Formats: sequence, C-alpha cells, structure tokens
Amino acid sequence: MFGILKERLHQKYRTLDYPAKEPFLPPHFKGRPSIAPCSAGDCRVCQEVCPTGAVSRDAGGHILLDLGRCIFCGLCEESCPEHAIAFSRTYRLAARTREELIVRQGEENRTEPSRNTTKGRALFSKSLTFRQVSAGGCAACEADTNVLNTLLYDLGRFGISFAASPRHADGLVVTGPVTTAMQRALVDTYLALPAPRLLVALGTCAISRGLFADSPECLGIPDDMKIDLYIPGCPPNPWTILDGFLSLQQSPVRN
Repeated sequence: MFGILKERLHQKYRTLDYPAKEPFLPPHFKGRPSIAPCSAGDCRVCQEVCPTGAVSRDAGGHILLDLGRCIFCGLCEESCPEHAIAFSRTYRLAARTREELIVRQGEENRTEPSRNTTKGRALFSKSLTFRQVSAGGCAACEADTNVLNTLLYDLGRFGISFAASPRHADGLVVTGPVTTAMQRALVDTYLALPAPRLLVALGTCAISRGLFADSPECLGIPDDMKIDLYIPGCPPNPWTILDGFLSLQQSPVRN
C-alpha cells in the first residue's frame, strides 16, 4: 500500500487542465488546412496525388479540400509547387454539417465547431453517454477514442462516458466504412437508442468511406440516419475527438 502511495506521489497529477490549457500535439500532427491563392494556373498536381479524391476545384477554378474525405497524408501539401495548401496545428476539426468540412481557397481558417448558444437546449450538458460501434474499422479510430478514458484526458470529468448497451446511451459513435456485414447491426443499434438520440460519424471512413469508397463491400452510414457531428481524421487525434464531444453537450437535439 505504501509503495502504491509513494509511486502516486512520484507521478504527480497527470490530467491536463483542458480546455483551460491547450493540449500537447505531436510534431507530425496535421490540423485544419488553409488554401492560399495559387498562381500555377490550371495545375492539378494536388488533385492527382490525393488517394481519396479529397482535393477538387469549383466552377471558378478555386481549390477545395474535403476534410470528410481527407486522410491527412500531406501529399497535396508536399506536391503543390506553389505551397498553396498548408496544414495547420488546429486540432478543432469537428463540424455539425457536411458542408462545414469543405475548406475553400482563400477562406479564413475556422478554429472550432459551430456551437449552439440557445439557452435551455443543452439537454446533455451535464451527462452524455455514447454507445460505440466499429463498423468495419481498422481499430485506429477506436484506439484514439478509447484513450480518452485514460488519466491524461479523464473523459469522465466532463460527464461523458461509454455504455455497453444502446438502451443506456444518448448517442451512437460510428467508426469504420460500414461494411455489408455490419450495416444491419449498426441500424439495429441506432434504433435501440432512446429518443432523442445523437449520431457521431468519427473518422474519414465513417464520414465518406475514405480509402474504401469504391468498394462494393463498404456501404457507409445510411442516408436516413441523420448525423449530428462529423469528426474528420484518419484517425482523428484524441483532442479533436474530445473537442467534438464537448461541442455536442451544447447542441440542440432532434426528437
């Protein structure tokens, strides 16, 4: 017992005082990108190197980058002769709508997901419980979600937790591209949640099927399952996931 207490005193307090204190991010971290004006004309190098087709152009020729399809490999940033695409250190990537995941050339970099400010609608502000379903994922998104329960992040101090049964959950967190073998189980789990229910698409695969978008075995989240929060990344950083979850605690809900 005394040995345990001694080791605890030696380790000191490990939980980061988030969000009062900004988190530590690894040197290789790539956050929300910005796209500067490009003078390279009709150059499409960044489009051609993107493995998921996340980089495109609008009718006016301006570069668009879809974070919902982006795996944050950095190939577009490295290949652009004008260095127009630059990934920032901004970890706040979660979005309420699919449209918010589209980064447009010349737009100001958004630093956090849109948050509901209407008083009286914060139904999950004190307690928010999720059921997580791995719908064919590689376990990377699952691992970065599970790590939120460690002492560094201490997810429980925010009143957020995970439940083993959808009957005890407020929302569903989906990871993976939703394979044919998992679609029925996913739908059944979603319908088992009591209303009002929340749905989170976590990771590029859950949002757009990512690298598996062309596979007939990967179906994606059904269109009739309305998504409340998109958390992009391959996988998303744990701080990105936590920031997204916290934004949901102030979100309006649908019956």
